[in-house]
Amino acid sequence: MALQFYNTASRKKEVFTLPEGVPAVRMYCCGPTVYHFAHIGNLRTYIFEDFLVRTLKYYGYKVNHIVNITDVGHLTSDADSGDDKMEKGAAREGKSVWDIAKFYTDAFMADWHRLNIQEPTRWTPATQHIQEQIELVKTLEEKGYTYRTSDGIYFDSLKFPRYADFARLDVENLRKGSRIDMGEKHNATDFALWKFSPKDKKRAMEWDSPWGVGFPGWHIECSAMAMKYNGPTLDIHCGGTDHIRVHHTNEIAQSECANGVPFARFWMHGEFLRTASEEKLEDGTTEQKFGKMSKSSGEFLTVSLLMDRGFNPLDSRFFAIGSHYRNYLNFTWEALEGAKEGLKSLHKKTDPLIGKATAITSEAAKAFQNEFKDAIGDDLNMPRALGIMNTMLKSDIDDGEKAALVADFDQIFGLKLDEPREEYAKKGANDGVDVAKIEALIAARKEARAAKNWAESDRIRDELAAMNVVIKDSKEGTTWELKA
Repeated sequence: MALQFYNTASRKKEVFTLPEGVPAVRMYCCGPTVYHFAHIGNLRTYIFEDFLVRTLKYYGYKVNHIVNITDVGHLTSDADSGDDKMEKGAAREGKSVWDIAKFYTDAFMADWHRLNIQEPTRWTPATQHIQEQIELVKTLEEKGYTYRTSDGIYFDSLKFPRYADFARLDVENLRKGSRIDMGEKHNATDFALWKFSPKDKKRAMEWDSPWGVGFPGWHIECSAMAMKYNGPTLDIHCGGTDHIRVHHTNEIAQSECANGVPFARFWMHGEFLRTASEEKLEDGTTEQKFGKMSKSSGEFLTVSLLMDRGFNPLDSRFFAIGSHYRNYLNFTWEALEGAKEGLKSLHKKTDPLIGKATAITSEAAKAFQNEFKDAIGDDLNMPRALGIMNTMLKSDIDDGEKAALVADFDQIFGLKLDEPREEYAKKGANDGVDVAKIEALIAARKEARAAKNWAESDRIRDELAAMNVVIKDSKEGTTWELKA
């Protein structure tokens, strides 16, 4: 079977190939806004994208995988209003925005590695690409797609006739019936490219620009960084389904107006992970309802919380394998416990095979391998791929070929099936810990305490906590251990 993915733009599966002369898949994924911890709903998207990258490599493609870090410019409202999320995080914790960005970027990276997600080709923090964003706004301005208001430079969505196509928006009714605060915007669907700093307040993050001191809009950063590292047309652009209506629609508009070519050939979106809540019915009984996990509620599940409840992060990864990325995944503690037991059961079958791999030569083994390749190549059908794994393990092919197939399939699953269950369970989230970095941070904290720089000392303690490191101060000095 040819490799095929569901393309959000066409709303159907399409065969994926690279254009002639393109050496690697040009892939861009929307990354985290680092004002708070990532919750497991956010992380489900990155797990799906990891399955995608692994599948592309399995099919023989090289991948230029770019993931951004939104460390400025994302307002609390998609309507270009509200506080900058970074400033909101800083106010919440009494720290600088730069400290917030570093702390939650480090925390996100820790979760990324705990879930055994492969490193992208490049991480691209927005604050390190301000000039690229300014240049893109200038291009749009020169081509006549912008207008100026008292609070910023805006994109005129009416000048992009295909604005509604991607998300299938009813733009006319949206514009006529808009209930958002329009301010000086010409149309409800217009969006900020560059926001001006308030005249009576200095922002913590702001830059000079041809239009005055300010900061970039949220959407412009992704277009600018995607273009810098992958050119004007991407092969695949990924994100969550919540990005379709606003963020990705706006990316398409500004990118295609700037370059005059399609922005992405394939758009792939992961569906929400939903959590359960109890809703009281009129007859006095209760019913379980599922809704999108959100940070705005103040209650959300993190990898660290799962670990505190006795789960290994790979249990969460295995949980994600059980549902197709385009389907809702309903989270309950019982369901996660089931995934934990399922992974434990898988290890009972694979652990005895470790170190026994031979060549895959029999027709039966090759058939399993081809079937598996067809499953992942059919729009990342991970549940089917897992079923093929289990069927293979029950088959009568010899242990050497079984071991080889387990290793082959785990290139996609990323479950570390080459490690005995008791080993990775014991190491858990602490596998691959950077001891040198931990020791350096502890030394820096010691210096800060000696200088009575308590704010810096607390910041370092928080950074260590995000790495799952517990430090203990005593008369004999400072010791550390990894949280079990």
